[in-house]
Amino acid sequence: MKLHHRVDGPAGGPLLVLGPSLGTTLDVWKPQLPALTDRWRVLRYDLPGHGGSPAAGGFTLDDLALAVLDLVDEPYFAIGGISVGGAVAATAALRAPERVRSLIMCCSSARFGEPGPWRERAAQVRNAGVRSLGPVLASRWFTDGYDGGWVIDMLGQVDDESYAACCEALAGYDLRTGLPEIAAPALIIAGADDPATPLEHALTLTTGIPGALLAAIPAASHLATVQRPVPATAAILRHLSDTWPAGAGKAAGESRADGMRTRREVLGGAHVDRANAAITDFTRDFQDLITRYAWDEIWNRPGLDRRARSVATLTALVARGHMEELAMHVRAALRNGLTREEIKEVLLQTAVYCGVPAANSAFAVAQRTLADIDAEG
Repeated sequence: MKLHHRVDGPAGGPLLVLGPSLGTTLDVWKPQLPALTDRWRVLRYDLPGHGGSPAAGGFTLDDLALAVLDLVDEPYFAIGGISVGGAVAATAALRAPERVRSLIMCCSSARFGEPGPWRERAAQVRNAGVRSLGPVLASRWFTDGYDGGWVIDMLGQVDDESYAACCEALAGYDLRTGLPEIAAPALIIAGADDPATPLEHALTLTTGIPGALLAAIPAASHLATVQRPVPATAAILRHLSDTWPAGAGKAAGESRADGMRTRREVLGGAHVDRANAAITDFTRDFQDLITRYAWDEIWNRPGLDRRARSVATLTALVARGHMEELAMHVRAALRNGLTREEIKEVLLQTAVYCGVPAANSAFAVAQRTLADIDAEG
């Protein structure tokens, strides 16, 4: 099964895969796209016979999940979706737990009701066409008074037989017993006034998936991400930020370049040049590791500024007795904006919490380093 898809966002960003609801296209995610693509490489796909995807029939939710996984060229990624898109995302998280690092289910369910009504809807669409569902879907997708005409118009891009096949796939979908096996950190978004997947469905997901969080969007129905994009997008961004490291998803070359730039800014070009000149075949992989992991993924995280990271680093080096590294990071602390008085205060603090002998050695190292800096002019 081949699914039409589109990728937006920075080439080096971590990958986020997003699926639509039944009867809509990948454009249903347009309200979230500007905020998400600031950092994320966003892959949106169309369901079979929806938008640009070719028509198909006789498939299951498992088949859809496998087709989505086939679109992904990254070893690790985040995945989410609205309604059936959320069900596909959860199924993918079960099928590829080693790859899915974060899960977002919007107005979705572990089981969308009894099979009978889905088979009846499939028969109606085969008889009267998917556009015949427009008035009913409008009342389920949005609360009274909201104009979601641009989404209802997407029904014109849906193949009748493929829509019916999606209904039959949903009739056979039941993930309730598999919820405890989902390992990815999960966010469950619910529309407070959703008649299609009421809050009880969201609570089933939240209590069934270990550690899952619930965000209920007030004054929103089944397409809460469309009707209330601001709180929905904020919840998504917060979840992704909390569950995905700042440097995750970068290409190795980009992470190495960013780490080397930070390393030079903190330690000085001369020191880094000497370290690079000393690299051997035996140490090359280790140097690559610390450049990407320590100097990019850790030092470039937004949670602390460089002054604070220098304070933490000085303290840790004293506590562990790594005096051979301390001189280098005394210089780094000055580069990061600490004054000599502030460095002294940090070392005084370590005397209380790391021990006087350790602080005594640290003061000796720091004093020699500062004297060397003075001699260098």
